[in-house]
Amino acid sequence: MKLRSRIVAFVLLLVLFTATISTTVGGVLKDIKLGLDLQGGFEVLYEVSELKEGQKITPEIVAATAAALGSRVDALGVSEPSIEVEDKNRIRVQLAGIEDQESARKLLSTSANLTFRDVDDNLLLDGDDLKPNGASASFDEQNRPIVSLTLKDAKKFADITREIAAKPAGQNLLVVWLDFEEGVDSYKAESQKADPRYESAAAVSQTLNTTDVMISGNFTVEETKNLADILDAGALPVKLTEIFSTSVGAQFGDQALKSTIFASIVGVAFIFIFMLFYYRLPGFISIITLSIFTFLVLVVFDWINGVLTLPGIAAIVLGIGMAVDANILTAERIREELRVGHSVKQSVQLGSKQSLSAIVDAQLTTLLAAGVLFYYGTSSVKGFATMLIISILLSFITAVWGSRVLQGLLVNSGYFDNPAWFGIPRSKQHSLNENIGTLDLSTKFDRFDFVRNRKKFYTLSLIILVAGVVILGVFRLNLGVDFSSGSRVQIEANEALNKEEVEKYVKSIGFESDDIVLSGEDKNMAVIRYKDDLSQDDVLKFKKEALEKYGHEPTVSTVSDTVGKELVKNAIKALSIAALGIIIYVAIRFEWRMGVGAIVSLLHDVFLIVAMFSIFRLEVDITFIAAVLTIVGYSINDTIVTFDRMRENLNQHDVITDREVLANIVNKSLRQTMGRSVNTVLTVIIVVVALLLFGAPSIQNFSIALLIGLVTGIYSSICIAAQIWYSLKIREMEKSDGQIRKKEKKQWGSDEPQV
Repeated sequence: MKLRSRIVAFVLLLVLFTATISTTVGGVLKDIKLGLDLQGGFEVLYEVSELKEGQKITPEIVAATAAALGSRVDALGVSEPSIEVEDKNRIRVQLAGIEDQESARKLLSTSANLTFRDVDDNLLLDGDDLKPNGASASFDEQNRPIVSLTLKDAKKFADITREIAAKPAGQNLLVVWLDFEEGVDSYKAESQKADPRYESAAAVSQTLNTTDVMISGNFTVEETKNLADILDAGALPVKLTEIFSTSVGAQFGDQALKSTIFASIVGVAFIFIFMLFYYRLPGFISIITLSIFTFLVLVVFDWINGVLTLPGIAAIVLGIGMAVDANILTAERIREELRVGHSVKQSVQLGSKQSLSAIVDAQLTTLLAAGVLFYYGTSSVKGFATMLIISILLSFITAVWGSRVLQGLLVNSGYFDNPAWFGIPRSKQHSLNENIGTLDLSTKFDRFDFVRNRKKFYTLSLIILVAGVVILGVFRLNLGVDFSSGSRVQIEANEALNKEEVEKYVKSIGFESDDIVLSGEDKNMAVIRYKDDLSQDDVLKFKKEALEKYGHEPTVSTVSDTVGKELVKNAIKALSIAALGIIIYVAIRFEWRMGVGAIVSLLHDVFLIVAMFSIFRLEVDITFIAAVLTIVGYSINDTIVTFDRMRENLNQHDVITDREVLANIVNKSLRQTMGRSVNTVLTVIIVVVALLLFGAPSIQNFSIALLIGLVTGIYSSICIAAQIWYSLKIREMEKSDGQIRKKEKKQWGSDEPQV
């Protein structure tokens, strides 16, 4: 029976989705805040320490300091700054999109204590006597820049000026002092005064009963504005030490955003084409749900006021991959049911049901890893984890529930009863009376005997790992400043650069370096690294010189040794805890031997990526961590799906007494899931290659790491994880009476088999 109402409902839903997305996506994209790496800006991490001996740094003091920095940022006119307290005694300030980064840096770190004194240096008034926001930039009668102040108490000022006016000539002076805190040498130098504390001294001949005071001196208009802003913000109650900073030129951010979006569109378009031609109707449904998924990810990210960065885009790529994987897993299961002779309706119902457990297990393990990374990660890693968590949750809603609803409407309409709509010609269908189940179907990979060759796989991996250890010992990793500390400067020119000329130029301006690498398609970018941190003055000078020489403001990052070590420590800690959590989950959901196999596979993938980066001397920076985290997600996802099929095949046996039977189960499971694994990885590799060819140079290493990891991930899931489980299971059989059996529940995996 054909029901046109189902087709009408499907079309109406499609029109509703299309209209909603097309009319709102522009506003959503406009509202999403972009990180420094996508629009340029300035970021600095301060460590809070005692300003004077005996002072204790409490959470209240750190919060007050963050509030004072917030007041200063407000003076800059930054629309949506980010100021966060980290690790109890650190404050991270992110000012995305700010153009005058030099002024921002000065204003943040400068602390000016205003005092009025007599000639004997007795304190008469200080900053507390100023009205809130009582300082402003102004001009005197001769049109010279001055700072105007408004005091709280006119009577107090009258009493002070009356006392000074009574003194003899030469002694009747009201002296204005500005005490700048340590660490603002650039600001002091620009004031061009012999004594940076002294501002002016005015002779007082009469009582001044007023709240209006002027500070005059050799000021520029910009200096009076900055000084007024600093005085309004108040003195910082602590000492701030800059331990990390990065400034990204606007042109770098804009190029990174445009090229990455273009590459992503190209990659996703190829995924859509592949899904449509290979899976037919399920592929068409996946195109709809993937479009909705991407839109919803951006909407939710906008709702939580998140900041989108390059690692965040990496998380979206991973989310799209997991959403595609869920669609492929379901489509492959439906095709299996069609091949054994079930009708289209029965196949859709059975395939959807059979694929659900594997999808849930795979996404829950990845969600567990993302949660750990969010808790222990720092700024960009935490942003990656946030986007990944959102992507996982929404992929389940769209790729699982949404796909089933839309596909159900079409299938139950009666217009799509031909298996060809699912890529299965009738010639490949068996008859139900042939007594063939989905677990008995032949595959394209039946000639592969994975178990018999497991020792070859172990040997190959061992050789690669040993070679990797040797190479790492000799060459070590090419650590970027994110992990090794120091400074990194990226220069862009309008034409191709020559390494020798760049070396001569940086030497001529006082920043000699022997670590210069050219990059970019036209070799118009140069990355210059320094082992030592560049000071604020050095950064400002370098940026000014490079802007004049090449026409673009360079990107400069400085990282202290403390931060570099902490990034490595936190990354290892997060991965270790995530691995432990995965073992526990897999042990409960399946069995502990599968958990061991999954973690060995995961570590195998991570180490291979590290070894390859050492061999090819690729720079290891924060985007490398994002790539490793992405591969961890894929590796676990792929391994869990394989184990889920192994559990299903094991459930056909109450007792296993022969290792050949066990080997056949492992081989069969791997052959049955290889098609899904290859197709899933292929779709993501399409996006990665697009990012590599068309993406921003700043994520080139990220794309290379992903490409390596995707290949090693599918290899380790098939050739390492499952084989380790088989080897451990054989040992179990040898220690027992030569057999393993299920518990009374007749369920392998979720309950430990009795021996």
